[in-house]
Amino acid sequence: MRSKSRTSRRVAVLSTVAALAAGLLAGCAEDREEPGAANPGGKDSRGRTTVTVGVFGVFGYKQAGLYDEYERLHPDVTIKETSIERVDQYYPNLLTHLGTGSGLQDIQAVEVGNIAEVAARHSAEFVDLGQAKGVDRNSFVPWKWGQATAKDGRMVGLGTDIGPMAICYRKDLFKKAGLPTAREKVGKLWAGDWRKYLGTGRDYMAKAPKGTAFVDAAGGVYNAAVSGSTERYYTRSGKLIYKNSPAVKDAWNLAMEIIDGGMTAKLKQFDKAWDQAYANARFATVPCPPWMLGYIKEKAGDKGEDQWDIAPAPKPANWGGSFLTVPEAARNRTEAVKLAAWLTAPEQQAKLFEKQGSFPSSQAAYGLPAVAGARHEYFDDAPIGTIFAEAAKGIPTLVLGEKDLTIQTAITDVGILQVEQQGRTPADGWAAAVKNIDNALDQ
Repeated sequence: MRSKSRTSRRVAVLSTVAALAAGLLAGCAEDREEPGAANPGGKDSRGRTTVTVGVFGVFGYKQAGLYDEYERLHPDVTIKETSIERVDQYYPNLLTHLGTGSGLQDIQAVEVGNIAEVAARHSAEFVDLGQAKGVDRNSFVPWKWGQATAKDGRMVGLGTDIGPMAICYRKDLFKKAGLPTAREKVGKLWAGDWRKYLGTGRDYMAKAPKGTAFVDAAGGVYNAAVSGSTERYYTRSGKLIYKNSPAVKDAWNLAMEIIDGGMTAKLKQFDKAWDQAYANARFATVPCPPWMLGYIKEKAGDKGEDQWDIAPAPKPANWGGSFLTVPEAARNRTEAVKLAAWLTAPEQQAKLFEKQGSFPSSQAAYGLPAVAGARHEYFDDAPIGTIFAEAAKGIPTLVLGEKDLTIQTAITDVGILQVEQQGRTPADGWAAAVKNIDNALDQ
């Protein structure tokens, strides 16, 4: 999610947070209306068409100046964005307004954890953007296009960003623990296997600086590990398999071993305590997609500059990413389609990465200077364009189910947290997660 924080190109400007990730990340847009708020629509007092955009958290279009640029190119259009901070509040609101056919914005963002349900159950209620003028299917990462495509072939959402995985680490803490600090050597410590990451954690804890842990939260490690597998919670045919999924089992066991080894700071990601732990340098590593870099920069502050660096993750994985949709009931549907296509074109995705750190879902953007040459001064001038582009190449085609976000959140925020923070057994934590999921899915 819009984590949703974002990274930058050499300018180190990421002070805004784009929350996306596990789906509950936060950010604040200037306009606090809901997607269901009254849609101005039509023409304003100067005869311009007002296109409304509903998002969750901070998508960065406004902050990166893209709305202003579009309005300069189209003097007859005005863009009005509204935001709800949390996607778990935004998405039910969107479904409510779809049901009534009113109160919808002209463009509605949809998080990756919800896109499968939209494509499966609501495709007829959204414009087929695959047929829109100016949209080139081949410019997108193939699996991103597929995530928003319904069985009848309707493509209901244009991909905004993706979340290729890396590991952010503190060089100062690694040095004190006797570990290498150069990003190439650090990446080799765990290359190819999350078990090696676990082993590095044991080495760190053996000489850990007082009051620090190897990683922030077991839930973040779980998300990073499970998101590297094709089938997690559902099969390709749509069968629910999370209780017996090898990918879930392996990621769960990894999280349990990290907890058992005392390697975590026992934090819940995106809570206030997590923010404070960045400022106080309480942990040495965190699995980080591109959108998290801005979050780290903001929360770790000036004291963390040049102390943080970035290395490749043990295995390719994707965490986060969203889509822009246009409801059939949109008041200004034609202009909304034009704007959605423009915002997700390779050139605009590259600009958004440069200014906000949202890594493009458009593979055509990877060769553009704003992406290929991107570096991040805060993270010791790390070549983030190269690191994340390489990570993106290996991301598997994830099978998405209608309730992916519900399942993942229950496992991390109920099951894992009960073991990590309350000292419950892994069996009890898993049982609590399953109960929560079954209740949510009415099983």
